Order: sequence, then C-alpha cells, then structure tokens
Amino acid sequence: MSGPRPTAGIDALLERVRAGYRRISPQEAYDAAEAGAALLVDIRYAALRERDGVIPGALVVERNELEWRLDPQGSHRLPEATDHDVRVVVVCDEGYASSLAAESLHRLGLHRATDLVGGFQAWRAAGLPVAVRSRSQ
Repeated sequence: MSGPRPTAGIDALLERVRAGYRRISPQEAYDAAEAGAALLVDIRYAALRERDGVIPGALVVERNELEWRLDPQGSHRLPEATDHDVRVVVVCDEGYASSLAAESLHRLGLHRATDLVGGFQAWRAAGLPVAVRSRSQ
C-alpha cells in the first residue's frame, strides 16, 4: 500500500511557475502600458477595487473569467484579446495569484503574459496613478 502523494506546496509551485517567465516591476508595467505595448489586467475582486481603487486604463477581469476573456480563439473573448502575441500584465493585490494566472495564460498560448511584482500594492507604493472610485459609481 502506498502512502499519500508528496506535495510541493504553494511556495514551491510559485517558484516553479515564476521561473517560466520574467515578471515586471510597477514602473516597467506603467511604461509599457503608456507606450501601448502592454495590456494591464486587474484580477482583484470587487471589494479590493472598491477599497483601494483601480489602475487607470487597466482592464478589470475577475480571476474566474480570465482565461475565457483573454483567449484570442475563445467565443467569450474581450476585443483586446486580439492574438497570442498580446503582452498581458496580470495584476492582483500583492503579486501571488497573478503569477498563477499568468502561467495559466501561458498554457493558452499567450506566451508574453507576465505579472506585476508586488501587485497593486506595489503599484500604489511606487506612487503610480490610482483612480479611487466613489461608493456611488
């Protein structure tokens, strides 16, 4: 009888996933988005966006819809998901869930997908633009 299968744990999984692509800094993401060379995609859930604000110009695609919205061949894709060469920068709150999301986009063929080191919190700490939503919006 065999025992339980050993598991790697989330830290090892993140390390393995992140080794497959180059993550980018908030300033690099800002510069690429401003130049039209990257599509920022905010996967944070609504309560975090309401609490902390949003990155102006970023697409909001909650995590559970990400693959369906960004697959260039998908029937539910966003207009911005034009082809597999789009440079997508996934943004979560602190830069953990976004790594797993970027890896999932790689499996869909979006070979330039990456994520933001430190997530939205690092973006805000770097003094980059944040739009605060009022409760009435």
